[in-house]
Amino acid sequence: MTTTGSGSRFLPGTYTQKRHDAEQRAHQYVVEWEQRETQKRRTSQEPSILQPTICFSRKIGVGALEIADILAQKTGQRVADRLILDKIATDAELGQKTVSFFDERHPGKMSELGALLFGEKAFIMSDYLRKLFSAVMTLADTESTIFVGRGTHLILPRDRVLAVRLISSRAYRIRRVSDILGVSEDDARKELDAADKEQRRFFQKAFGKKDAPPSEFDLIINCDFLHQPEWAVDVIHQAFLNKFHQG
Repeated sequence: MTTTGSGSRFLPGTYTQKRHDAEQRAHQYVVEWEQRETQKRRTSQEPSILQPTICFSRKIGVGALEIADILAQKTGQRVADRLILDKIATDAELGQKTVSFFDERHPGKMSELGALLFGEKAFIMSDYLRKLFSAVMTLADTESTIFVGRGTHLILPRDRVLAVRLISSRAYRIRRVSDILGVSEDDARKELDAADKEQRRFFQKAFGKKDAPPSEFDLIINCDFLHQPEWAVDVIHQAFLNKFHQG
């Protein structure tokens, strides 16, 4: 399994059904919005209104991606997880395309976003964050998407987002990671400690935040009690329909 920068073998966004297509999906998503933008220009269409989006924030190891995949089958939305977002943000060609698209469509918005997230504090957005924020906004601008991880609920317009926080006890996460990696619970605990540390470091650097307060979310689900992914999917799907008056 891929090693993260924190030294953990557990890569958030991984579960029993292994996924190896992040690079392929990243390229596919970028090609799709390029084609749609070209079509809009040919037909002189006005920019579309941002489609309703679902953003998952999660404690590492609770199974957010598994829930997102099942939900996507029900709603027809696509899934953009951390692996896909990071691929776009770190790929020179894809990253630059999203930045150019976003700056053209929303001139000056990147500075506004930085000010919104960080207030009056001095802040210089790194190249990675600029590409990450542009990728999130670009994907959301072209198709209704389920985002998993990377603080996407903090990037997108709040009135177009169903923000969902998935949590569980530490014991639940340890058991799940132990099963996924096929290691002892002691080893799984170490993997989670490393992954949690990396997640905290990212949120501190990207958003200047140390935690995820309940007030940020529409819905908080405790996977200790809604431990079957389908149960969580039913709750989230109904909340999505209710918030955006669909169905």
